[in-house]
Amino acid sequence: MADRLTETFDPISLEIYWGRLISIADEAATSLVRTAFSTIVRESNDYATVIMDRNGDSICENTGGIASFSCILPKTTKIFLDRFPLESWRPGDAVITNDPWLATGHLPDFTVVTPIFHMGLLVGFAGCISHSPDVGGSLWAADCHELFEEGIRILPAHLLRAGEWNGTLLDILLGNVRVPRQVLGDLEAQVVANDVAVRRIVEFLDDTGLPDLLALSKTLQRRSDAAMRKAIESVPDGVYSATLDADGFDEQLTRIVCTVTVSGDTMHIDYAGTSPQINRGINCVLNYTHAYSVYPIKCALDPLSPRNEGSYRAITVTAPERSILNPVFPAPVGARQLTGHLLAGVIYQALSTALPDKIIADCGGAPSMRALFSGANQDGSSFSQVLFASGGMGAGPHQDGLSTTAFPTNVGAGSIEAYESVAPLLVWKKGLRTDSGGAGRQRGGLGQEVVIELRTDASARLSLLSDRHNHPAVGILGGLPGAPSVIAFEDGTKPHPKSRSVVEPGRRITLLYAGGGGYGDPRSRDRAAVLADLADGYVSSDAAKLHYGVE
Repeated sequence: MADRLTETFDPISLEIYWGRLISIADEAATSLVRTAFSTIVRESNDYATVIMDRNGDSICENTGGIASFSCILPKTTKIFLDRFPLESWRPGDAVITNDPWLATGHLPDFTVVTPIFHMGLLVGFAGCISHSPDVGGSLWAADCHELFEEGIRILPAHLLRAGEWNGTLLDILLGNVRVPRQVLGDLEAQVVANDVAVRRIVEFLDDTGLPDLLALSKTLQRRSDAAMRKAIESVPDGVYSATLDADGFDEQLTRIVCTVTVSGDTMHIDYAGTSPQINRGINCVLNYTHAYSVYPIKCALDPLSPRNEGSYRAITVTAPERSILNPVFPAPVGARQLTGHLLAGVIYQALSTALPDKIIADCGGAPSMRALFSGANQDGSSFSQVLFASGGMGAGPHQDGLSTTAFPTNVGAGSIEAYESVAPLLVWKKGLRTDSGGAGRQRGGLGQEVVIELRTDASARLSLLSDRHNHPAVGILGGLPGAPSVIAFEDGTKPHPKSRSVVEPGRRITLLYAGGGGYGDPRSRDRAAVLADLADGYVSSDAAKLHYGVE
């Protein structure tokens, strides 16, 4: 075993092996997308697939997976290994959980892990995470007072044992959700995705002659660790701090306090001073806090090296227990992204003076705004459909922010045609929102305007998960903030931005997604760029004159 772990790979072979492993994770992801039932997976990209060694350390992930999922899945796998020792695993097993503190931070995400056996030995694990269309309870909401309201919680258990489905577990789960066919279809797709990865890894080991994945995994992790440490060394040593205010819930406003300490080739991110946990579902468990703290650093300092377990070892993250970034069970966490997605912005603010050429301004799409409609179709069957759409990204030092693009998450919107085909909803409008990008030398990305009508004879429930209504995305280094979020019905009334409400048949709701913050002094923006924005309708003539001095 010792010789195997110290085995060296020549650079060409290592590159070939690495590329093939990523392609295996991508093939597993393709299998998940093509067999899933819900548009959350098929259209909106809310999933990830990961290949791990027998220790549960990640080797690679699919190219377009959710970054937080890929960072958390190895942690969950190690918890599985604590519950189910290596010697107890069998070919055809699959273990599942959606416990927020053990996995991704809220109940809708199911984590499924399958062992990989080669020549009778357990050599690794294939894992995937997928956002389920329903977990019972409140469905997906931000206004619950404790976890037990938010849905069914599955502690680590066998979904399959030696290829046989756990019928009792399935009966309990499917008996507690509104759309059991979609839920089961997505779970079956996760099992299929893992099975594809298992078969391909066995083929990979047969072709390469490697007995297992450990030596290759250690080598890749070591290289990723070295790349990140080298990148951190380029940052001046020091202590950098910033705060970011959010809408919170009603009178309970929330604040994130971030201190980044750089010392040599290591970085520590601490959130001491952050608001205490609240009795609403915007608390963010430490797993999710860690993932959305280290990932923005990876993007800024080492964006080109593929991610694996080694990418984040030089970065440590702490948050006070019982804060909104490290709540204790059974705190409500259903809308944890409304807090977790804000971390990239406050980290970049803290590092803006040290890394002005590597960070971006605050994003209007962070946190992501979600609108979940649920009710009955004309035939009496249930529907549950989430609108995945994004605000504008923050501007960077070299280019304008991307419009209607999610960051730090990379969930996509999907096609409106697919969205309308599975629920009695009609999208009347979906377009860019003029003047929503924050002014700056580089302009923030534009948000969007979406108008939706309920087309059914019965009322439906609308669950909103949103922020940025009172605290828009801030600019950076002189840039101005983007436009705030707005949600309103056609008569001008506004539903609660983080609660469940009722939508009557034929009623239309307008969602205005926030714009990204600007970067740098707006008066230094190139005049030709302002004129181009005017011509494209991105900026109005009034805004061009006010912010840029261009008429």
